[in-house]
Amino acid sequence: MLPKLNRRRALFVLTKIDEIVAWEQRKEAERDTRFVELGRYLCEVRAGQYWRLENLKSFDEFLERRFPESRRKAYYLMSIHEHLPPQARKELKEVGWTKGPGESGKEGWTGLRLCNLVAQSSGDAERGI
Repeated sequence: MLPKLNRRRALFVLTKIDEIVAWEQRKEAERDTRFVELGRYLCEVRAGQYWRLENLKSFDEFLERRFPESRRKAYYLMSIHEHLPPQARKELKEVGWTKGPGESGKEGWTGLRLCNLVAQSSGDAERGI
């Protein structure tokens, strides 16, 4: 035997589910946009050697402190920032990096080189990475 359908309660519950899913999607889009910004700022810290303000010896030491569990994500975000043309970077900031070029029909992420994992020396900052 089927349980009695409480239409009012069912509508309330289904509406709450839709609200939560919509909230999660908004938060995810905001997080993606922030990751694009983070990549840009990390590149600037490396290029300008801003890590010296904290009396650190290298950019790598800076990343060790900011990303103690793994620096891989930081380097990944920086690589995305470094290898995209300005227009694509602007569009990516608007839609978020997880929904980047592959979803819009443009060339996918496979073209990105994700191996720039060397901490920069003072000479690199002077040359303007």
